[in-house]
Amino acid sequence: MSSLKIKEGGSYTPPPPPKQSSWIPLVLVIVIVAVAVAGVFAKRTMDTRVAQLESDVLEMKETYAQDVKRLQAGVVANASDITLVTKRIGVTADELNQSRQVAEKLRQEQERQAAAREQLAKELETKASSTDVAAAREEAAAKVAEAQKAAETKIGTVSTEVKQVATNLESTNRDLAESKRALVETRASLSEQIAHNSTELSDLKRKGERDYVEFDIKKGKKGVMSRVADIQLELTDTDPKKNKYGVIVQVDDNKLPKKDITVNQPIAFLVGREKLRYEIVVNVVDKDRIRGYLSSPKDKALSAERPAFK
Repeated sequence: MSSLKIKEGGSYTPPPPPKQSSWIPLVLVIVIVAVAVAGVFAKRTMDTRVAQLESDVLEMKETYAQDVKRLQAGVVANASDITLVTKRIGVTADELNQSRQVAEKLRQEQERQAAAREQLAKELETKASSTDVAAAREEAAAKVAEAQKAAETKIGTVSTEVKQVATNLESTNRDLAESKRALVETRASLSEQIAHNSTELSDLKRKGERDYVEFDIKKGKKGVMSRVADIQLELTDTDPKKNKYGVIVQVDDNKLPKKDITVNQPIAFLVGREKLRYEIVVNVVDKDRIRGYLSSPKDKALSAERPAFK
């Protein structure tokens, strides 16, 4: 017999559907919400960590930039000191070469510091991508301190060299001024005792203040010297029309070339360890021939001069 019941009137009533469990959808919703909340929390934590890393790296770069600016300011200040010293003091050829060497050392130090900064920047970029930012900061600070110490040592050495160059320049200038003053005094005193002819030379000899030796020199082979008292002369050229001539004076194994000298123009120079003042005066210039005299101190001890060169 079929279990289907047919109501009166011929209509059919189906059986009720089985009941489903109501707790399964609720569990699914709770799981989905929990996963979403966990994802949001993890994202926020990661964002916070990344922001903190970026802030630390930025702070390190700013600190490093300030240290670099201080180093650059020190180098620029020393370079300015060199420029100031060069402008204030007349520089001779040798001393200018010393200044150039100092400037070259500064330039090399700047290049070395620039290379160190580039290398440090690359290392910072590499360290910034890792999680150990604190270690990178300590390492960067140590390298900056080391670079600053090395730069201060180099700059101190360069500053000492600059001061030494300045001291040498001042001493040289004083010596040159003293030499110039001595030459001026020599020319002034000797110009008052110049003989323009044989008569005036005889008058000077009678005064007995200095010794006079007359000479008559002809132009010979190149390098052949003619002795006049305790010096030697070589006639190199003559110009009778302009009354000019050229000679080489050999004194104490030193050869002093003199060119375009006019008749009766004295040539003064110092001789020997005592720095005795000698003077040559040519009164007549002929073709390949000169005539004149050599004047020297009579009292060697009283005439000795010793300029105070440091």
